[in-house]
Amino acid sequence: MSPLIDSTVPLLVQGYAWAPDLRRRHGDPPAVRTRLMGRPALLLHGPAAVEFFYDERHVLRDGALPGPVLDTLFGRGAVHTLDGERHRVRKALFVNLLMRDGSVDGLTALVRRHWTDAVDGWQGRGAVLFDEAATVLARAVCDWTGLAVPEDAAREIAEDCVAMVDGFATPGPRHWRARRARARQEESLARTVEELRGGVTRLHQALPTGAGDTALEAVARHRDADGRLLDPRTAAVELLNVIRPCVAVAWLAAFAAHALHRRPRLADALRADDGAYARAFAHEVRRFYPFVPFVGGLAARDLRFGGQAVPEGTLVLLDVYGHHHDPGLWPDPYRFDPERFLGREPGPGTLIPQGGGDARTGHRCPGEDITVGLLAEFASALAGLDTDVPEQDLRIPLHRIPTRPRSGFTVSVPSRQRSHHAPRFQSQA
Repeated sequence: MSPLIDSTVPLLVQGYAWAPDLRRRHGDPPAVRTRLMGRPALLLHGPAAVEFFYDERHVLRDGALPGPVLDTLFGRGAVHTLDGERHRVRKALFVNLLMRDGSVDGLTALVRRHWTDAVDGWQGRGAVLFDEAATVLARAVCDWTGLAVPEDAAREIAEDCVAMVDGFATPGPRHWRARRARARQEESLARTVEELRGGVTRLHQALPTGAGDTALEAVARHRDADGRLLDPRTAAVELLNVIRPCVAVAWLAAFAAHALHRRPRLADALRADDGAYARAFAHEVRRFYPFVPFVGGLAARDLRFGGQAVPEGTLVLLDVYGHHHDPGLWPDPYRFDPERFLGREPGPGTLIPQGGGDARTGHRCPGEDITVGLLAEFASALAGLDTDVPEQDLRIPLHRIPTRPRSGFTVSVPSRQRSHHAPRFQSQA
């Protein structure tokens, strides 16, 4: 057997195209052997691979994520790094917060309010939708989480969360900016947890009566599988794992604007919508546009998949971007078409931008419904926004992880909004 060539450099060069290209060069099998960062790896693809990957008997998370990713994106000791009972107990914290009744509606209402305030401030000037959406999301999720922070602090949280996501997968300045951002926010939130536990409520605001604990309260009071409170730094990590993914919806909001700009007729469907089309539109944005390239774990024991041996400890990768653009799974996969999802919700192994399997018990993100709700809200708001789109660079480079429109999607808003039936997203290019 010939030695495997390390794919680290090709991954850094090709970005989202790396996994599909590797599979294509090997004849599109369900599993391809390679090496990443010097360690043996197996790249998996397809619905059976999703089921295999999200079975804890097969793939574990403990030890799978490299230090640079933990020090930027997820944080040391995060729920993403746990398995078994430790994972189930910690995961229950997020399930109770993010999947309880009213979570989606409550956070969406806050985003709607802050978005309206932001748009009012754009009139007569230009705005970069990506930046504005990140700030709106940060303000809303801080309110929802129970952090009463002033507007300038919310903007700093937005900038730091954007930096964490933007720099996790690349060496150089972006990565070091991400590390500094995480350290700054972990220190601040750890201090907030300590103050709350000590009875200092200066930074705490409660949700309406009957809504249950805020995320801040729940994380501060959470006891892990060993019966102990989370140490303040780990509590800060998990608070950021509520806040950061919400801010990351800014990437999807920019993609939604891009889709509406390229296909203006879709705005008409959104404006005439009762909610079903906006949800289908949100699903299609998550499928069509590049966000998560792949996810990884470690083989729990000696296994086999797709005719390949999977020795214990092998780095196992699930091809997410290729899965969403596989013509065997999605007819005409490079056509943006929300009607794919009209009248049907995707199954647990079909649409996997936030993982596969059961969100309540496995490693699928329990905040997925919140992401879909927020993205549907942004899509409807953008379709109803009277803007011009000046000439700019709207290319989405696949070599960059994570990627977005190069310009961030700049719009100009007239001093006075035109009539409700005026055309939206008109290009001046």
